[in-house]
Amino acid sequence: MRILSIHASSMWYHATQKTKMAEPVTVREDRMEECVVLFCCVEKLDEKNPLHVIDSAYQNILVRLEKLKVNKVLIYPYAHLTSTLGSPEVALSVLKGLEEALTKEKIEVKRAPFGWYKEFEIRGKGHPLADLSMTICPYEGTECDFTCPYCHHPFKEADAAHACQQSLGCAVTCTDKQAKTGEKI
Repeated sequence: MRILSIHASSMWYHATQKTKMAEPVTVREDRMEECVVLFCCVEKLDEKNPLHVIDSAYQNILVRLEKLKVNKVLIYPYAHLTSTLGSPEVALSVLKGLEEALTKEKIEVKRAPFGWYKEFEIRGKGHPLADLSMTICPYEGTECDFTCPYCHHPFKEADAAHACQQSLGCAVTCTDKQAKTGEKI
């Protein structure tokens, strides 16, 4: 999971048009003042352990909120943080799970609608801790074959091959290379 966290004076959004995976909504426009905006993107590898991803994101966000002395969060689905998107069903369940976990912690939480095109305005605070990117690893604490180049946590070779094959060009290249050399990809 990728999260871009921005400490904001205000954030406003308006859902303009739904996509084919849009969740039904009653609130299409909202705003929040003096909050942390979490631009969130669920990745394909997060499907391996979504509950761990929710818990790890939750723990990291609580630490961030404590440092900033903030108790308000706006979760904003933002698919543009990765090229390996998770399924819409898993992504929505992770975002809802994160919303629920933070709400139980007495954090005021709003979540922008999933699967909608949205216009938005954000006014960032502009201090040294205002902006932070996070990569939440679904494999933290497990035994794996390799180390993730982003978060330095381990992952399984089989999952890397699965993610690699998300692009047709890569799948053809990997298959061709394996067929010619007999090398395990």
